Amino acid sequence: MMNADPQELAKFSELAHRWWDPESEFRPLHRINPLRLDWIDRAVSLAGKRVVDVGCGGGILAESMAQRGARVLGIDLADKPLKVAQLHALESGVAGLEYRAVAAEALAAEQPAAFDVVTCMEMLEHVPDPASVVKACAAMVKPGGWVFFSTINRNTKAFLFAILGAEHVLKLLPKGTHEYAKFIRPSELARWCREGGLVLNETRGMEYNPLTQRYWLSSDTSVNYLVACRKSAA
Repeated sequence: MMNADPQELAKFSELAHRWWDPESEFRPLHRINPLRLDWIDRAVSLAGKRVVDVGCGGGILAESMAQRGARVLGIDLADKPLKVAQLHALESGVAGLEYRAVAAEALAAEQPAAFDVVTCMEMLEHVPDPASVVKACAAMVKPGGWVFFSTINRNTKAFLFAILGAEHVLKLLPKGTHEYAKFIRPSELARWCREGGLVLNETRGMEYNPLTQRYWLSSDTSVNYLVACRKSAA
């Protein structure tokens, strides 16, 4: 069985043509991308690294990492976003960037311990078995390499902010973008990381002020949060 929800794939495929419009439904991704990109680059220094971006969608993060000098493979199971990513890469003329329609688990079996860096951002809360994706990410990274995740906590505040607030009140995202039951507590993600042989290095929260429309990283992981891990070099 493929670890993907057909409804999720269809949902993002329908919006694929708007992926690179910074004022579209993907505006939040465009706004947070500099934050997550700089956070990753500070930890690992992307230049010259071989990177796989799991659940790359239309390629916003993948392309920006390639612009920092990484050799990036973006993977996803939604065909339309991948085609948008490929077209945008051609138009941008970014070197060291390619895309494939392949599952994380399949790539992990094909290329174990092959990447210096693995990123999986805003994706785990959209798949039936997120633990399986975490395991695959851990399998793909080289010993001593880095794995970065971002997702949404599961609690009352996250429901109010990420679903009621972002989707229904502020309309930052289309209604139905997220399902509360698929949100992931930091303790759950940490356990899956440990089970995959990853050592947690840092956890950061991401906050948003609707009045100033500003995003920033903080120590508050109660809603959106990011996790940096390393695979043991032993």
